[in-house]
Amino acid sequence: VQLVESGGGLVEPGGSLRLSCVASESRFSFVGMGWYRQAPGKQRELVAETTSSGSINYSDSVKGRFTISRENAENTVYLQMNDLKPEDTAVYYCNGRGLFSRGDAFWGQGTLVNVSS
Repeated sequence: VQLVESGGGLVEPGGSLRLSCVASESRFSFVGMGWYRQAPGKQRELVAETTSSGSINYSDSVKGRFTISRENAENTVYLQMNDLKPEDTAVYYCNGRGLFSRGDAFWGQGTLVNVSS
């Protein structure tokens, strides 16, 4: 199963970007799909996740600025990022879990978001 991200790039502080992630598997739905990020020299951290039942979880650092959405039937997840800050600069990874079993997890290759003036 492959997860393919798109939408990263260079943006000025205060700007917006929309990330997309599409999975190659569409016969079954992930239990959870979300976004993680990893900044240079830091650990990978959860940004936002949504489940097939509709629950959503955001990290405190992005609440009110980022919005996650999902198309369950197509295993596609989006991340709308507004009011971007330099500290949002990181490689953003798409994650899908619970596709075939409770413990499985799949990752995209990552897309770079660079917030700089």
